[in-house]
Amino acid sequence: MPTLTLRVSDELALQFAALAATEGGKSALIRRLMEAAVGAPESKRAPVAVGAPQKVTVRFRDSEMNQLRELASVRGMTRTQWITSLVRSRLGAPAQQSDGEREELRTIARELNRIGGNINQIARSANRGELDPGAESWKMLAETRFALEALQGELKGVLDRTSTYWEGR
Repeated sequence: MPTLTLRVSDELALQFAALAATEGGKSALIRRLMEAAVGAPESKRAPVAVGAPQKVTVRFRDSEMNQLRELASVRGMTRTQWITSLVRSRLGAPAQQSDGEREELRTIARELNRIGGNINQIARSANRGELDPGAESWKMLAETRFALEALQGELKGVLDRTSTYWEGR
């Protein structure tokens, strides 16, 4: 997914950040503004949760509490986290991950980005003539690129499975 970067004055950045805090964050607000500007259909993102959290009391039978405890445990969550994640997923929030899953996904993404950056540096150096890799090196770079694409596919698969879990499909 492309990333856009722009420079603005400090004052404008502060004003925009204050507005964006009530609109789901800077990225979410910029995305919605861009979609509106080009007439693109609105992305299927959850409405921004605003306001102070409210407490809801729900009653379950003992057998249901045991099931909830087991389901939450399998996901590495507390019962409350699991129930909240389920409700939020039904409200259209992005896929809910446990703290452990989030950290694992961040680690994978950082590693993929680091490897990809290194490969790009090598390719740029070779294209500028700063390196003269032989055919074997080019073959190894191509294999590495394919391996990275496979890892990215696996990462997408993990995210899709998580999303599918919460959507009940």
